[in-house]
Amino acid sequence: MHNPQEKDRKDHQYIAVAGNIGAGKSSLTDLLSRKLGWEAFYESVDNNPYLEDFYNDMRRWSFNLQIFFLSSRFRNHKEMLEKEKPFVQDRTIFEDAEIFARNLYQMGLMSKRDYQNYHLLYQEMTDYLPEPDLLIYLRAQVPTLVRQIQQRGREYENTIRIEYLERLNSLYEEWIADYSHEKLIIDTDEMDFVNNQEDKGRVFDRIEQRIFGFF
Repeated sequence: MHNPQEKDRKDHQYIAVAGNIGAGKSSLTDLLSRKLGWEAFYESVDNNPYLEDFYNDMRRWSFNLQIFFLSSRFRNHKEMLEKEKPFVQDRTIFEDAEIFARNLYQMGLMSKRDYQNYHLLYQEMTDYLPEPDLLIYLRAQVPTLVRQIQQRGREYENTIRIEYLERLNSLYEEWIADYSHEKLIIDTDEMDFVNNQEDKGRVFDRIEQRIFGFF
């Protein structure tokens, strides 16, 4: 999914952080942005008008939520590229379709008609967007996700079911296995890169090796 008109850019000026709900994407995006001096772009959560309704009634609001995320992330993606500066992105537009919308469709929470309509729009949008220069996938098992979701205390996330997180994890594993561009997988179950300086240092070392080619 590369834009044929994309301007030449230096290697690794676009880093994306991918992962399930509660995996630590926003935290790592913030840390990387400050460490590298790159601009950060975050997922639209707090100003999302559908998110709380979605968690209360997924079948009713699934299509609305996914369209909001799709349009919001497409605008952000265009804005990032227009700046022509290095940036770090919290979750990609590609995850919206390949993980979240697909899961809702497979669970019967989005109709076939809505899913096909959504996916056609997604394909049209992503024809004009480049893949990240480096995709960082934060892998976490469900107990880790649940603990971190509870720690951040967003009330509307209290209704997220274990089964939902498990299904998302399975789709993430399928997606990352097939992802053919530059990627780095970080297992986070046994680390705390936010509060533990040694863990943070190890994560930064791995990322900088991939960005700058250190050996």
